Amino acid sequence: MTICEDLWQDEPCQVLAAAGAQLIVNLSASPYHAGKLFERERLFARRARAHRVGIAYCNLVGGQDELVFDGASLVLDARGRELGRAAQFREDTVVLDLSPAQLGPSRGATAPAVRLPLPARARPALPAVRPQAMSPEEEVYEALTLGVRDYVRKNGFSTAVLGLSGGIDSALTACIAVDALGPAHVRGVVMPSRFSSRETQEDAKRVGRSLGIQVQEISIEPLFQAYLETLAPWFEDRPPDVTEQNLQARIRGNILMALSNKFGWLVLTTGNKSEMATGYCTLYGDMAGGFAVIKDVPKTLVYRLASFRNRRGPREIAARTSLSGAISRGGPQAPIPASILTRVPTAELAEHQTDQDTLPPYDTLDRILKAYVEEDRSLQEIFSANRLDPATVRRVVAMVDRSEYKRRQGPPGIKITPKAFGKDRRMPITNRYQQS
Repeated sequence: MTICEDLWQDEPCQVLAAAGAQLIVNLSASPYHAGKLFERERLFARRARAHRVGIAYCNLVGGQDELVFDGASLVLDARGRELGRAAQFREDTVVLDLSPAQLGPSRGATAPAVRLPLPARARPALPAVRPQAMSPEEEVYEALTLGVRDYVRKNGFSTAVLGLSGGIDSALTACIAVDALGPAHVRGVVMPSRFSSRETQEDAKRVGRSLGIQVQEISIEPLFQAYLETLAPWFEDRPPDVTEQNLQARIRGNILMALSNKFGWLVLTTGNKSEMATGYCTLYGDMAGGFAVIKDVPKTLVYRLASFRNRRGPREIAARTSLSGAISRGGPQAPIPASILTRVPTAELAEHQTDQDTLPPYDTLDRILKAYVEEDRSLQEIFSANRLDPATVRRVVAMVDRSEYKRRQGPPGIKITPKAFGKDRRMPITNRYQQS
């Protein structure tokens, strides 16, 4: 018997095999990140082959704060071959019949004899247990869904609420919330301002209708105008800038938190990792809430997940989530309109605004962020490996460093990459060092 990290180190397996163990059982709480399933399988197979022992790895399933434990328990023979595997992201029971031939030789003097309860020919054959492998997008989507479901329910909430802007981030977050909790337990709020286009507001409502959730509209324009009038004497003749943009985001955050207080709903924030990294978000505005669903999801992956969710049928969702027939009777197969997927990203906080007014193109930005945040690459390494403009890389790195104080005050969110902001990467706020 071993516990968690024992199996990641060679020495415990070596000692146990030398003492006569033929099967090493490992009880684990191994948190998920994309690609970790295959990382585990390769490592455990190497342990089995090196020490000629079978391995039965049993992993926790469920969400706890930022972490998601994905299950995917498995049994390997002494040659490192997979004999059976449990489902990923849901509880599962797997029964396997092991024979001495599949396990390693007994080398310890005190090793117990292995006895079969019945002759081999008298034992009924058990079916092979090998769940179908998930695509990278499906795996991440399932992790996010499980993380939301367990965070909401284990913390005593029954309903979640989020702002629907007509953008891709809020649309994807709404899909995840509905798949996690069911449409009866998700509320959407559309909060238009003078800068909100008719197209985005219609798309926001279409997402709500297709998912079968209740959507209410609360215009922020009267509140925004009241703020501007109240502050006018203090702002004097200064031209509008990011201050007025942040006011709109903070009004929306206040409305969502008021609904949370009144009805006991948990507010889900909709910011992605690219925004959190660069500070392209408003403290006490769109960052205000209880749980940040896609906080660790880069923008380019947001688009891939949205496309994946659009390809998924209602029956498949109901089968995987074990929710009531509400989902299987729900809306069309593609809840996110094509216009959301193709529209140039915009926060709609100013006239003719787009994300690329402030940020590099997202494919470039996410390459830089992966290298700097997740791989700890230096500026020179990022220049060389990615063939990127040095000025762009320096600008992005400076944005990441300057935004640490914002991230420190944001809600927890689900980890799906090898290095997420928070427990994985927490840098000093007061730090004048800069890479040259």
